[in-house]
Amino acid sequence: MSLKKLLSAACILAAGFCARAQFYSDWSWFSVPDHADWTYQVGEDASVEVFLSKYGIPYDGTLTYTVSDDVMQPDTQGTAELHGGRARIPVGTRSTPGFRNVQIRLGEGPGAAQTRVKLGFSPEKIVPVVELPEDFNAFWKREIAAMEARPLRVREIPQPVRDTPAERCTLVNISVDDEHSIYGYLYVPKDVAPGSCPIVIFPPGAGVNTIIVPGWHRYYTERKFIRFVIEIHGLDPRSDTQVFREAGRRLETGNGAGYLGNGIESRDDYYMKNVYLAMVRMIDYLTLLPEWDGKNVVVKGGSQGGALSLVAAGLDPRVTICIADHPALADMAAYATPGRTGGYPHFNHQPGILTPAAVKTLAYYDVINFARQIKVPTQMSFGYNDDTCPPSTSFGVWNSLDCPKSLLLTPINEHWASETTEAAHCTWLDGYLK
Repeated sequence: MSLKKLLSAACILAAGFCARAQFYSDWSWFSVPDHADWTYQVGEDASVEVFLSKYGIPYDGTLTYTVSDDVMQPDTQGTAELHGGRARIPVGTRSTPGFRNVQIRLGEGPGAAQTRVKLGFSPEKIVPVVELPEDFNAFWKREIAAMEARPLRVREIPQPVRDTPAERCTLVNISVDDEHSIYGYLYVPKDVAPGSCPIVIFPPGAGVNTIIVPGWHRYYTERKFIRFVIEIHGLDPRSDTQVFREAGRRLETGNGAGYLGNGIESRDDYYMKNVYLAMVRMIDYLTLLPEWDGKNVVVKGGSQGGALSLVAAGLDPRVTICIADHPALADMAAYATPGRTGGYPHFNHQPGILTPAAVKTLAYYDVINFARQIKVPTQMSFGYNDDTCPPSTSFGVWNSLDCPKSLLLTPINEHWASETTEAAHCTWLDGYLK
């Protein structure tokens, strides 16, 4: 199926009318690429028509703009004159698959008006930089076996204050080994028959934070899912904010990358090893629940949570469905290759961190290598305007999947997913439940 056909009808309609709109106290932008789906072929010239108003009145003036590859430094700059509030910005093209980022600005300082648009050039042909280590599967099989040789240790703490009319809540602590564990809020539907409920696991976005339960989780509550909403650092989510701040400081190793740079010189010592193993360990626990239907285990997350969802689906054959929004941890070491865009946590911001040893380690933890293992139905969603988890690396993940897959592209989106997207995930999910 072509990339153009993968775009949702709603997304195409939005792109054709007001491809990118931002609203300030005084200024309103509308930026429309000359391809309604924001996507071009390599070698094809692109441009963006801009409309700017102040107080709703078309504004004339001189725009400045820069053009760069995805999350890279600008290589082109220029000016354009607004006439009747309109101007056209030439973007040019690319000679290789990837993205061009157009930053547009009027004025300087706090009162400046600015916007940006990213355009894709043959993104369905993006090939990730990261390669699959020969012993990738053997390494993870060995680590999982060592974990499974230890008894499953779980502590359950009822949380009646978090119960809902439809669910009972329990705070669960699951050990990976003697030093590492994760916490999660477990929501189990009330008044259901044994063996009747699918499981859905929600890994968190990046950071050292307490557990957040978004409102859109109601879509899974309505479907009578067992929900497990987790953190990854072994911190009781009932703790004071200061506990999380101090933990974040403890996990910093001086290389400026926080816990995602902790132990990066060794695949055996890297911080995320026990986080990835925890994704398997929690499935050990959840599949023992009497309410589980014995068939469906879903993983669903965004950003780091999207990455961990893909990791779980790549590691554990008990996962039956994967949903990942704008996944982080993809092609993390790509910045070591000149001219290539890497994914979050953007190790190019920490000079010297991507040593040969670190690059070797990251190959065992890069979400793209887990995506290459996935065989179950997977849906992804991401936006072109995302700088946190750039579309260059999200397409790297998508292009690496060799499984039944669906892509919900939302070009205007930055690092977020709308409620409409969340509802669409569940509609798609319904078609794959066993």
